[in-house]
Amino acid sequence: MAATQLPLSDYQRYGRQMILDGIGLEGQLKLKAASVVVVGAGGLGCPALQYLAAAGVGKLGIVDHDVVELSNLQRQILHSDERIGIPKAESAAQSVKQINPGCTVVTHICALTSQNALDILADYDIILDCTDNSPTRYLLSDSAVKLGKPLVSGAAQKFEGQLCIYNLGENGPCYRCLFPKPPSPEMTGSCAELGILGAVTGIIGNLQALETIKLITGLHDGKPTLLLFSALSSPPFRTIKIRPRRPACAACGKEGERIGNIAETDYVAFCGGPRPDWLVLGSQEGNPDYRLKAKDLQQILQSGEKPVLIDVRPPTEFGICHLPQSRNVPLAEFVANPQEFISEAEHETYFICRLGNDSQIAADALRSVMKDGTVKDLVGGLRAWAVDVDPNFPIY
Repeated sequence: MAATQLPLSDYQRYGRQMILDGIGLEGQLKLKAASVVVVGAGGLGCPALQYLAAAGVGKLGIVDHDVVELSNLQRQILHSDERIGIPKAESAAQSVKQINPGCTVVTHICALTSQNALDILADYDIILDCTDNSPTRYLLSDSAVKLGKPLVSGAAQKFEGQLCIYNLGENGPCYRCLFPKPPSPEMTGSCAELGILGAVTGIIGNLQALETIKLITGLHDGKPTLLLFSALSSPPFRTIKIRPRRPACAACGKEGERIGNIAETDYVAFCGGPRPDWLVLGSQEGNPDYRLKAKDLQQILQSGEKPVLIDVRPPTEFGICHLPQSRNVPLAEFVANPQEFISEAEHETYFICRLGNDSQIAADALRSVMKDGTVKDLVGGLRAWAVDVDPNFPIY
């Protein structure tokens, strides 16, 4: 009997892709010998892991320190209700082993930091950035340059996503080449704040897996490009040719000041500090003359008083749930012309939003144009109302 280079069952498992020109037995053996680390087992990481495992990548690393939550399940397809509360890396590993028992899975249940990044990433051929925050993106890019490995980076928010391979070949730019200065933390909203369509993360995550498979098998053309996706555009995809490495790039350039020891670099500080915790900020009681608690608002409404309740969330969110006595005036519309509401401020006026942050902005805007009257906003927003007053009020 002729010797085979793969187990007999693998010829059946991977046969449909092995017969493709450019893959064949040689490509399948390359996939089996390859190792890929996926940083982030969330909306992007789950579909990427699913298809990398199914394609037969021999070793997959999963880096994530979070646990599975109910709000993840709309898009993070490797997790399930039964796994709520367990580490995402462990949950994803269980699903990967169900997809392909022949795949070796290594879990790193920890946050990737400047102290551990090089040690973790050094064991893999290709790095996938499936994260959602600027400090980790810069850390991954700098680490990929130091280790000489390609970085397949994805991002998704709302109805849009993008994909790029950084540090590709000898002249492929790194993330710093394209974005030498990070945006302020206040400008980098998360899915919890901005929203995300799960299928969008699926598309970008699958494309990350596809580009990785192309790199492993030699099917990639080696040209660095930025792929932009919009679910609401026609056509939905747009490809932009990106420039080569910047000679003065602090990470991959050959001129000027260079990044030294990654372990000594504070990436959070470089990106302007930690991303604001809007839940915590909106729940700070502050000046009692300016803010009121949910139970206090409940007592006011039950007393028969009829204050003016203005909900400053976007109309879409107002349509999801709202207090019956409130009316919707979106924040941008209100702050553009707060004078219009001065006459209503003869009554007590209370502002409401989701978490208690936008409502403070609206209340300040009204106070700035009027001299008298009671103007307050709801501490913790409608989330606090659901927790402290009405457990049947939706939290989203």
